Amino acid sequence: MVDHTNTIAGWVLGAGIVALGGSILTGEYFRHHPVEKGGYEVVDAVPGGSEAAVAEVTNFAAGDPAKGAEVFKKCASCHNVAPGGANGIGPNLHGIMGKKHGHAAGFAYSEGMLAKPGNWDFAGMDAWLSAPKKYVAGTKMSFAGLSKASDRADLIVYLNAQGSNMPIPAAPVAEAAATPPAETAAAPAGDAKPAAAATPAPAAAK
Repeated sequence: MVDHTNTIAGWVLGAGIVALGGSILTGEYFRHHPVEKGGYEVVDAVPGGSEAAVAEVTNFAAGDPAKGAEVFKKCASCHNVAPGGANGIGPNLHGIMGKKHGHAAGFAYSEGMLAKPGNWDFAGMDAWLSAPKKYVAGTKMSFAGLSKASDRADLIVYLNAQGSNMPIPAAPVAEAAATPPAETAAAPAGDAKPAAAATPAPAAAK
């Protein structure tokens, strides 16, 4: 009986060499001839499912000055709130609410702060504490801001209590869901009742 073992092994080895050679040639081809971009672009996923973040409304009426005093400790290395206190790395903040931007005499403010119109109101201070560099371009303050609206509310009412005492804005009113007005349905024609016959007025007595 003829032994075909060596012949079969040769065929298998040959097939493997052909497959390897084809793979190498294919790789070289596509390396020099890249496939064009397809018609659908894969967009990077955004954490949370959406790029648009819903802005948190700051409720100043819920601000707690005692908690604000704790938040102020983050600011105390540069600012103080003592009446008549000296400016530090940052200006003295006593009575700042209601005063113009760049209120502290003798402090070297940035040009952007000096050019900022208006006074420090609750909305402006909230925007400043949220993102200083967005509120005043070129500000010298390196603080990144407070991301939590509750922390900003606490800090602002605390600052307000340090010599300003401006009226605190009322709590924001939640938008009520729009309810369509109830429509009065017309009664089907078949169900309409005939109007009552007019009763003739009695003859006037003569």
